[in-house]
Amino acid sequence: MSVTVRPGRPGGRGVTKRGSGVGDGVLIGLCGFAALVVVVVIAEVIYQVISGASPSISRFGLPFVWHSAWKPNLFIFGAGEMLAATLITSFMALALATPLGIAIGLFLSMLAPSWVRTLVGPLVEMLAAIPSVILGLWGVIVLAPFVQKHFEPFLHGAFGFLPIFGAQQTTGLSVFTAGLVLTIMVVPIIASLSRDLFLAVPRDLQDGAAALGATRWEVIRGVILPTTTSGVIAAALLGLGRALGEAVAVAEVIGGGSTLHGSVFAPGTTAASRIIDEIESLDNRLHLASLFYLALILLVLGVLTNLIAQAIARRLGGEQTMLVR
Repeated sequence: MSVTVRPGRPGGRGVTKRGSGVGDGVLIGLCGFAALVVVVVIAEVIYQVISGASPSISRFGLPFVWHSAWKPNLFIFGAGEMLAATLITSFMALALATPLGIAIGLFLSMLAPSWVRTLVGPLVEMLAAIPSVILGLWGVIVLAPFVQKHFEPFLHGAFGFLPIFGAQQTTGLSVFTAGLVLTIMVVPIIASLSRDLFLAVPRDLQDGAAALGATRWEVIRGVILPTTTSGVIAAALLGLGRALGEAVAVAEVIGGGSTLHGSVFAPGTTAASRIIDEIESLDNRLHLASLFYLALILLVLGVLTNLIAQAIARRLGGEQTMLVR
């Protein structure tokens, strides 16, 4: 004879909570509302930026992206030089911050004693919490004079045959200094994400490599880094997105040059710093629309950066999963 027993309390009775359905419904409703608010806010931002930029888009069209003239009093606007300076400072920051951030992540996750990890880890994360205006002020007072007295003479003396390392300036406020400030802002992002990625690598893989006679460096080179490549690339691109849109700190240290020179030691201006510099001193409505056009370009660059990061992470993540299996 077979007996069917329904799960329930020890007394044998199955009890159904009447409030569970209502609670689940409320929770689902709140989560759905929060997600809807995010979508609405993003859509509103996109709409306002496009709407504000529409007069400039109608006037200049796509050539606005590569034309370099910016003369508000003559109703002539072009974003070419500002976008070039934006890309130069951002990729300079990415080139410097990526190896430094990976090195910090490896040290904190694989090499540092526990007490050092406990002390240094929060400090790295706190660096990302410093307001950009504070970093910009520090860049003006401390970093720019140091760059002008030490970095610029050294780089010009060693690599002066290259046009990008031209004659040193008198203030230290330059595209190069802006790139260094962005590097400081990007490093904690890459370092924190890389550390978490390295700590997430299965211990069995590391122990297996060590059991086969691999040294610690060989474990890092052959197990840790290949397994986390997609995540590290995504972290670097996230840092790039942070650098592309930075305005306040860059505006303080880049020097506010009206034209882009061949030397990184010369002053310049990025798209974001131009917006923050001129938003309160508009000459005409087309001037405002052109600033919105700059904002739209930065928005597109940010979205593309995130989409590329997700695509790389998804593709390499699938390949690495097959490799681990």
